[in-house]
Amino acid sequence: MQGKKIYQEKLFTHFQLSDRIAKTNFYRRLKEVIHLDFLYDSTKKFYGNSGQKSIDPLVFFKLCLVGYLEDIISDRKLIEHCSMRLDILYFLDYDLDEQLPWHSTISRTRQLFPEAVFEQVFTHIRTLCVDKGMVSRHT
Repeated sequence: MQGKKIYQEKLFTHFQLSDRIAKTNFYRRLKEVIHLDFLYDSTKKFYGNSGQKSIDPLVFFKLCLVGYLEDIISDRKLIEHCSMRLDILYFLDYDLDEQLPWHSTISRTRQLFPEAVFEQVFTHIRTLCVDKGMVSRHT
């Protein structure tokens, strides 16, 4: 007898993102080996003391890293791509039901930092990745 799969959306479900990402997944391994807490001190002077809270600098630079690794130059496409990838959501510390920042927020935040900050952060992250064997030194 031929079977037929019928989709029935559940109202409640138990789902843990970490259970769905393979142990060998690149972004899972990257999350486990690089720690970017240094970004809080590196970027603090570029933020004011009042107003709305901004995007977390770790999330911002992780999004920039994903854009670089996935060869995505459009902020709109980057957010769209990240929202559809469970491994990237896990890397960014976002859950399934959390909205990623607006693409325009990414663009405005990018303008907040001078080029030297991007270069310093990229060099530091690259060094961390090389030291942990995630990328080769010559790439």
